[in-house]
Amino acid sequence: MAKLFAKYSLEKAHRDLLAGVTVAAISLPQAMAYALIAGVDPRFGLYSAIVVTLIASIFGSSSHLINGPTNAISLVVFSALAFFDPAARLEAYQAMFLLGIMIGIIQILIAVFKLGDLTRYISESVVIGFMAGAGSLVALSQIGNLMGMRDQGSGQQHVLYRIWLTLTAGPPNWRALSLGVSTIVLVILLRFIARRYHLPQIDMLVALIAAGIVASAFGWSHPGATGKTLVSVVGSVPRSLPAFHIPQIKFVWIQELSGSAFAIAFLGLLEALAIAKSISAHTRQPLDYNRQCLAEGMANLCGGFFQSLPGSGSLTRSAINFQSGAVSRFSGVVSAGTVALCVLAFAPLARYVPKPALAGLLMVTAARLVDWKRLSYALRASRYDAILVLITALSAVFISVEFSILIGVALSILMFIPRAALLHWGELIVSGERVIRERLPDDPPCSALLLYDLEGELFFGAAPELDRCFEEITRNAAASEVSYVLLRLKRTRNPDMVAVERFEDFLRSMDASGITVLLCGVQPDFNKVITNLKFRDWLPADRIFPEEVGQFSSTLRAVRHVYQMMEENTCAHCGGDVAMTAHDTVYYRV
Repeated sequence: MAKLFAKYSLEKAHRDLLAGVTVAAISLPQAMAYALIAGVDPRFGLYSAIVVTLIASIFGSSSHLINGPTNAISLVVFSALAFFDPAARLEAYQAMFLLGIMIGIIQILIAVFKLGDLTRYISESVVIGFMAGAGSLVALSQIGNLMGMRDQGSGQQHVLYRIWLTLTAGPPNWRALSLGVSTIVLVILLRFIARRYHLPQIDMLVALIAAGIVASAFGWSHPGATGKTLVSVVGSVPRSLPAFHIPQIKFVWIQELSGSAFAIAFLGLLEALAIAKSISAHTRQPLDYNRQCLAEGMANLCGGFFQSLPGSGSLTRSAINFQSGAVSRFSGVVSAGTVALCVLAFAPLARYVPKPALAGLLMVTAARLVDWKRLSYALRASRYDAILVLITALSAVFISVEFSILIGVALSILMFIPRAALLHWGELIVSGERVIRERLPDDPPCSALLLYDLEGELFFGAAPELDRCFEEITRNAAASEVSYVLLRLKRTRNPDMVAVERFEDFLRSMDASGITVLLCGVQPDFNKVITNLKFRDWLPADRIFPEEVGQFSSTLRAVRHVYQMMEENTCAHCGGDVAMTAHDTVYYRV
């Protein structure tokens, strides 16, 4: 620890302080906006930007990753709490705290059992599709707030139907609409100026303050005679830090939230690890993925006990943290502390923040959530990627956000298995030029031996393909009247019981027919399986040619061995002494 502090200089502290304050300026409006996405009180988003950010920064592995409320996680939380009626807000809040605890426990267990690498089995196409679907749903869900219309429908109705009910309930509020559209235009303009002149990217905070000032100046955010404002506002945020709170627990809530908890846990880890990897590619910082998973879990677990919106790694805030010159996790601590100070000092001013302005910020965020370049790349790459992207995106919009990732992963597995089960095979020959190569259509049939090259996964799913391969070899062997067959297994992988059982049946069948089969290019995993299954008790040792590092080609050794066993070779193109020459006169081109 002393060495760690010895390396931490005042110059590094200054850079972390500057980066942390910059990130806090972005966290404030984003935290309230993301709480609005989740359908909960804005203060829970601010609490998340304090508690979740602080805990993850203290215990995390990445020096630049900033955790807290995120767009995607908030949208899944909204979907997870959809079974509550809009009027049951207090119960929904309690369920959200419980959800955060469940997410934290799952993520901690993933870290304890070192399962962090499971996230790599989620295809990038699935993530791109999820982001596209989530971004679309964010934009759609904020149309009502942008137009100043009150949400309609019940928690049991689909999100799209509730949006339709909201939009058809009455005319829009032109004040709210003009304020929301103006906020969108201002954010885009400020971001353009910030990038062009290399200014701090605090466009969202500036736009939100400007919208609040305009609404207040025109009297739109002040209660009238009826006690209502002309434009809906965020409402009061208490000037206090998050307090310890044990949420209410109901078994029916656990049932309803369990699927969403697993989806958010994996999605959150995927988000955080992907962002950390992306930044570490520039900084060359080594990452401990399981430690980062543990930090994510501890942050959400603590957040659930401190009234926080569940969170994960934020791409926007992490990128700005890195670009602002942060050098350690202390910048995240500074960010959390700055947000806490702002809540204590300026929380009452949140009552002047117009909801249409926040909706405008979320519209812009939704557009930025979609990586349009990578989306186009995935759609053009292959039919496999395009299907994964489209199905995952449509599932997010039309089924549910929390299950769209699971649907995408399940679909990617279902689409991958048939592709993995495709076993390829091709016939090789020993040509008259003493070259082992692929057999061409105009090559005459070999009457000395058959040589086949197999490539692919040797697992149970490939069994039908393996049967077809052996049937073809059996037919060709009978037609050519050869006595020897060589199977080259150098490019086969992962043999299991089913595939090796097929090999045993084939070898015994060919032996009964008077045809000798030799296995060459045998990899260590295949050799281990046939040793475990005692193949050597009935299969002569000179019929197995393992592929060994530093040894001469097992395929050439097997070919020569066959020719040496032949009493007479009358084949037109490989007869004579082709295989009886020295090692350097027979060539291998496969």
